[in-house]
Amino acid sequence: MAREFTPVVYIITDKPGGRLYVGSTTNLVQRIWQHKTGAVAGYSKRYGLKRLVWYEVHGSMEEAGLRERRMKKWNRAWKVRRIEGLNPSWRDLYEDLA
Repeated sequence: MAREFTPVVYIITDKPGGRLYVGSTTNLVQRIWQHKTGAVAGYSKRYGLKRLVWYEVHGSMEEAGLRERRMKKWNRAWKVRRIEGLNPSWRDLYEDLA
């Protein structure tokens, strides 16, 4: 499980098969809470992306940032395969973190 100050890349969505957003952070619990409450303006707030469906822990923020930038360039099918490999039902993984 990702803990506070652990570099993480994550994907959030609005619903199974819905819009996707790839991000990175060092505090996954806090960042997903920000998405859920709409605390930060932007794409995720505009489209109601609040469901954490995938995340990956990294050894440094530099690694996580590089992975995030690469994943943002992936086509949708690759991202969906990554999600469904870990979380086939697209369950909100935030419940496991909080």
